[in-house]
Amino acid sequence: MSMTATPTTTVMAPEDRPRWMDLVEKVREAGQYPTRTEAERVTRIVLSALGGHVVGDERVDLARALPEEAARVVASQIPATRRLTAAEFVDSIAPRIEGATPATARWDVSSVLGVLPDLVGDDLVTRILAQLPPGYALLFGRADLSPAP
Repeated sequence: MSMTATPTTTVMAPEDRPRWMDLVEKVREAGQYPTRTEAERVTRIVLSALGGHVVGDERVDLARALPEEAARVVASQIPATRRLTAAEFVDSIAPRIEGATPATARWDVSSVLGVLPDLVGDDLVTRILAQLPPGYALLFGRADLSPAP
């Protein structure tokens, strides 16, 4: 992999970025979706929502680490004006997924976010989690070790 390191970020060469279909396939497998189309739809919705809540260098680095199509979905979002708890984040996604309930929306969110650590790296996910309210770690497939409020 060709990577150029700077003090705050690691930039992947375009040819080394994961491909959109690889991301969608990982989500399809993680979420046990019957079709690639369904996995692709859920991936777009969840990454779109995440793009509004990740800001600054973490948002830039996330976009650089994702496939180009996913990067556009993340980068095109207007930053959220209010930080949502993890439960509110999931609840905000449920209406965007046809037929979703809060439980199925949580499954969808976890299916997408849970594949990101392997795709973009644990360090970046740790940085992203540091700027989000407590509770998001579980959505990324990590134990939530933050102290209770």
